[in-house]
Order: sequence, then structure tokens, then C-alpha cells
Amino acid sequence: MQHFLDFEKPIADLQARVAELRDTASSGSLNIESEVKRLEAKSQKMLRETYERLTPWQKTQVARHPDRPHFKDYVAGFVEDFMPLAGDRAFSDDLAIIGGFGRIGGRRVLVMGHEKGDDTESRLRHNFGMAKPEGYRKAIRLMKLADRFGLPVVTLVDTPGAFPGIQAEERAQAEAIARSTQACLQLEVPIVAAIVGEGGSGGAIALSSANTVLMFQHAIYSVISPEGCASILWRTADKAADAAEAMRISASELKKLGVVDRVVPEPVGGAHREPDTAIATLGKAIGEELDKLAGISGEKLRLKRRAKFLDMGK
Repeated sequence: MQHFLDFEKPIADLQARVAELRDTASSGSLNIESEVKRLEAKSQKMLRETYERLTPWQKTQVARHPDRPHFKDYVAGFVEDFMPLAGDRAFSDDLAIIGGFGRIGGRRVLVMGHEKGDDTESRLRHNFGMAKPEGYRKAIRLMKLADRFGLPVVTLVDTPGAFPGIQAEERAQAEAIARSTQACLQLEVPIVAAIVGEGGSGGAIALSSANTVLMFQHAIYSVISPEGCASILWRTADKAADAAEAMRISASELKKLGVVDRVVPEPVGGAHREPDTAIATLGKAIGEELDKLAGISGEKLRLKRRAKFLDMGK
């Protein structure tokens, strides 16, 4: 069953009406195909117009949509011969971050990213994509492996943020995030990051300090969630929509600010409506960006990447 967001209620009502008409037509002799086609065209027009004028808070809801593709879907869609690697060699294997070697367009790469899960059991297993320190230490280990073998790194970011629980603090969450960010900046191989859903706080930047940062059209990327920002500024999460507007978390705004380098378009109605199309589009964009970085020396890649992030906000 398709999951509709609150602001999509008129579209949901119209599509329900279309379904009712189809049921009526199939159970009798009435010919209402022309009416069905008219309503379907109206529904598509309404969907297109709605998504052309999404507010930042509505984009936040789209970025969190439970049916959006996840890491495993992207790997299945455009990564060949994926071989996952587990563990941080210090504490455990954190399934909120998955990584391993594979091929994109025939090119050997290291691919890693957040996995949220797509049902109750898998979401609990992957901790809703919120990594603990061992997740970031695994990421560091894998990035160092890629650097040693001269392989480009591709990261797919989709997390509300790093796990805020007491266990994570006991195992030095902030230090792990900082070290992962540092590892990104020290690589002498190309690194391409893609914000595919939520890019939340340090949990995102730890995997996205890249030469090229891509961002899906309806993804979000921010230092804190809109609800968290509203709770700090207004003492209530009810102001989340105002916070989302003020923080400029949308792809178009972040492209203007130079925080992301390229906005990847989504199908009409978001990546969750046509996941195969969205996955193919992202895979093509990542391949193009890897091609652009292929001929640059390791030292130049590292220096340009560091300068890019150090210059932000000047």
C-alpha cells in the first residue's frame, strides 16, 4: 500500500477515486475509461505542481519517507560484485554503516553508507541508520584500505544523525566522528559523497567530507534536525517547519551556498515513487563525477578537498 504524506492528501483522495472507478468498471458493463484517464491526468498534474513548490519542511518529510531507496537498494542497482567488509577491529560491527568493495561502471571502488532498514525488524537491526562509534571506526578502517589500494571512495549518506545514547558517549562518539571526518580529508584517492535522504549533523559529515558532494533533489542536509533546532530556539518542536525554513536545508539552497556541488533530480513525486529510476540516475551521476576526478593526483585531490571545507563560511 502506498504511503501518502500529510500534504499529499488531495492527491491521495484523487487516486482513491480513480481506484474506485476502476473497480466499478471491472465489475459491470459501464465504460468509464475516459473519466478514469481524465482523473489520472489531473492527479499527475497535481503531483507535479505539488512537488515543484515543496517547502523545506515538506522536503524533510519526503527525505524521511519510509519507501525511499536505502543503501542496499543502491548497491543492488548500480554496484557490481559488492563484497561487504565488517567490523572496526576494536569493538563490534555496527550495521548502521555498511561498506565494502565493488564496481561502479566497471571501476573498482569502495562503497559505504548508512542503512536505515525498511521494516521494524531491519530498522532495529540497523538502528535506524544512526551509527555508534564502532560504525565510524569501521568507516575509517575501510577508507584506509581504499587509500592503500588506490581505490576511489563512494559514500551514500542517509541518517538522522549519529546515535545519541549513553553507550555511544561511553565509547567516545564525538572523537569517532571527528576521526572519520579527518580520514575523509586525508585520503589521496577520489571521494564522492551523495546525500540520498537525511544528512543529519556530524553523523553525515563524517562520511561526506568529499571532493564532490551530490545531493538528491528532495534530500535534506543540516547541522541539526528541524525539530532539534526548534526545541533549542523556541522550546518546542512544534516550530520545526519554521526551523527548516531558517536553516536552508534543501538541495537548491545548499547548492547556492556551495555546501553541495551537484543536485541530482528525482522522479516526479520523489525517489520513493520510482525508485529504479532514481537509483539509475544517481549511479550515472556518481560515475560521471568519478570520471572527472580520475586524472587528478592524490596530493592535489587531498589539498583541494581540505581547502574546499576549510573555506566554507569565509
